[in-house]
Amino acid sequence: MAEIGKTVLDSGWLAARSTEVHLSGTQLTTTHSPTGPNKPWMEAAVPGTVLGTLVKNKVVPDPFYGLENEAIIDIADSGREYYTFWFFTTFQCKLSANQHLDLNFRGINYSAELYLNGNKKILPKGMFRRHSLDVTDILHPDGQNFLAVLVYPPDHPGTIPPEGGQGGDHEIGKDVTTQYVEGWDWMTPIRDRNTGIWDEVSISITGPVKIIDPHLVSTFYDDYKRIYLHTTTELENKSSSVVECDLNIQVTSELEGGVCIVEHLQTQHLSIPSGNRVQHAFPQLFFYKPNLWWPNGMGKQALYNVTITVDVKGYGESDSWSHMHGFRKIESYIDSATGGRLFKVNGQPIFIRGGNWILSDGLLRLSKKRYQTDIKFHADMNFNMIRCWGGGLAERPEFYHYCDIYGLLVWQEFWITGDVDGRGVPVSNPNGPLDHDLFMLCARDTVKLLRNHPSLALWVGGNEQVPPPDINNALKDELKLHPHFESLHNTGKSAQELPASLKDPTDYLDGTRVYIQGSMWDGFANGKGDFTDGPYEIQYPESFFKDDFYNYGFNPEVGSVGVPVAATIKATMPLEGWKIPLFKKLPNGYIEEVPNPIWEYHKYIPYSKAGKVHNQILLYGTPTDLNDFCLKAQLVNYIQYRALLEGWTSRMWSKYTGVLIWKTQNPWTGLRGQFYDHLHDQTAGFYGCRSAAEPVHVQLNLATYFIEVVNTLSEQLSDVAIEASVWDLEGTCPYYVVHEKLSVPSKKTVPIFEMKYPKSKNPKPVYFLLLKLYKMSDYGVISRNFYWLHLPGGDYKLLEPYREKRVPLKITSNTFIKGSTYEMEMHVENKSKKPDSKSLTCKNNFVTRIGDGDFDMASLGPVNSAAEKKQEASLFQRIYRRFFRGK
Repeated sequence: MAEIGKTVLDSGWLAARSTEVHLSGTQLTTTHSPTGPNKPWMEAAVPGTVLGTLVKNKVVPDPFYGLENEAIIDIADSGREYYTFWFFTTFQCKLSANQHLDLNFRGINYSAELYLNGNKKILPKGMFRRHSLDVTDILHPDGQNFLAVLVYPPDHPGTIPPEGGQGGDHEIGKDVTTQYVEGWDWMTPIRDRNTGIWDEVSISITGPVKIIDPHLVSTFYDDYKRIYLHTTTELENKSSSVVECDLNIQVTSELEGGVCIVEHLQTQHLSIPSGNRVQHAFPQLFFYKPNLWWPNGMGKQALYNVTITVDVKGYGESDSWSHMHGFRKIESYIDSATGGRLFKVNGQPIFIRGGNWILSDGLLRLSKKRYQTDIKFHADMNFNMIRCWGGGLAERPEFYHYCDIYGLLVWQEFWITGDVDGRGVPVSNPNGPLDHDLFMLCARDTVKLLRNHPSLALWVGGNEQVPPPDINNALKDELKLHPHFESLHNTGKSAQELPASLKDPTDYLDGTRVYIQGSMWDGFANGKGDFTDGPYEIQYPESFFKDDFYNYGFNPEVGSVGVPVAATIKATMPLEGWKIPLFKKLPNGYIEEVPNPIWEYHKYIPYSKAGKVHNQILLYGTPTDLNDFCLKAQLVNYIQYRALLEGWTSRMWSKYTGVLIWKTQNPWTGLRGQFYDHLHDQTAGFYGCRSAAEPVHVQLNLATYFIEVVNTLSEQLSDVAIEASVWDLEGTCPYYVVHEKLSVPSKKTVPIFEMKYPKSKNPKPVYFLLLKLYKMSDYGVISRNFYWLHLPGGDYKLLEPYREKRVPLKITSNTFIKGSTYEMEMHVENKSKKPDSKSLTCKNNFVTRIGDGDFDMASLGPVNSAAEKKQEASLFQRIYRRFFRGK
């Protein structure tokens, strides 16, 4: 008997261009199977795309290196046949009586013919639909099976105008597929339009009964003390007779050390007629005060494992399914004070600070490892939401898995963009994709694929556009909220008042999260669909704090610069790409940057805006080479993005409910809008966000020079103090202020006092400001923020001589290997001869968070009052905690 369960087919694939294979699919899977990577066959990237396979085999150059993409023929010039490819593999499987095998494709772009052991099947059009084929009757008796898949590109790949543009000529919008592939103002065109078997392929073996698309929903009562888990699943009897079966559901939670506790175990008996599909609802499972799932910065991401199994009489276990479930409730409504959409999780308002996401890799080289790094980076920046932009993907379960783990709420858009679907230049596709039924089929299937993830917060119809009326109305109807999940702000009714006659929430396709018709509607931007997101360019840091910078409550897109570190430029461009921009002085005194052609191709955004913003890199002096330019760009990146988030947070709830930065990363080697590059190296903007988005944060309002404390937590901060110290370039401290015995209310930003050093008698032209917010009881630092500042009208050129200076610390370390662990011992000595300055620094204790995160000021809590005695050992203990993880 073959083992019940799923086997992923992600290795051993071959690929060949269809015009170079002179055999039929029947021949390929019976008498003339390819035996290895011999021409025209090559090793294939599955999951992946045709272009990914060609790059892997060095048939074409890396399209993300320099100008190499120009050397690859575009599908508009080659024709669709050129990128129509065969994919071939084999798999071993020998079934016993009453066993069944499904062949599953989680994503094909765009359609395919499938041949298995000489038998032909069709995989219909649509990038975002799953295909599951029962191939039990056509498996080979000896267990060796031959599979060939002929994959066709999108029907309307379009052409790329000479001037480029947003989505090329927009023809791609006629299909239900990714739209960025014709190029954008941040992306070069993808030559094959992502043709291929782009997502997981698997075989799944079951007994007579198969479990299909279970649905998990929690309902909440008595201030989240009483919680019920509702579960339904579809069951299919594949056998030729009535089956008697036991359906089991088990809920477990994991304690530290890998110990699992069974919270619930329930069994039900049912019979299913031959060949039938039935929908089965389990009785509700009751939980009293379970651990809730919280977004990043609000609490822990508690997850319970829900497992469903079906045992068939006379057979045994027929199928099983499991999924991590988080108990959480997400509500949102348009806030009357700001006009922005306000989100609540488990009854607590959450100020949204996050970013826009395109996809992990432009050639769809997706992996769990890359997803984990991507999502953890967002959590490390202290973000709490990711917006999956409508021109990209319906993101994959692996993406959502890590968002569940790291606490990132997800805004998921469907496949509509204003540029391609009716609002672009030229105007095209005002009625969206040609096949509206196909769009809705893909939408329903996507909802079923993703709806059990606690991180999924809302569905949105499109980017800067709403879907065509019939699609929009269908989405509104099919994604309408169950009354239990309508915001109390909108209904005025409590959950306890809802009538018992209501349909179970699992009877809805997804009634637990709101559907918004477009990214600039209903509480986002001006709420009416006008182009009121942005801007997307360099700003003066103080501008983000000013009343007139942005007029609406929730900005879904605001962007700026994003040059990576020099090592990334050198790794992704030839020598001609190492030339830094020319700084051309204009008659009005502003600077225009003239980048080299490779930077221009990689969508570089300058660090000045003629007539609006003077060049921010030149504040540090004229760069001499690439290393110098990128170093100074990092200083600007840090200031720019810290100021952006601090400016928004300064008006938390009084003017704004949230902001999403355009964008957090690039799916290729682009040079704009990113906090880490395609090689996963962070820019300094990463750390600017990480500082500014701390749950508790001390900051300088760059417009008023008031020092503010931000408290996004649900508890008041009491008995805290602020230390503000100014340091000049000689290392002296001309300004030192401590404000003690402060209280900061929950969910508030409070101005505390004005930092008056710039108004003093002889302020230095360049100086540093160190802010610390700490607990008075034990000096435990809660937030630390460090600024370099110049007087109005000044610059930072005085910093240049300090480039060569070194901090007078001597650090020695020893590493000891003990079995499978490492022990590190470090000694840090201050070699400075100067006496200690008047600072509380020596009294502050830095406390690490409990968990898997990096050392992070955002999560510091007070140490025990006995901490001063332990201070000698604390550095080693912190290093020990960081290095002695499971991984």
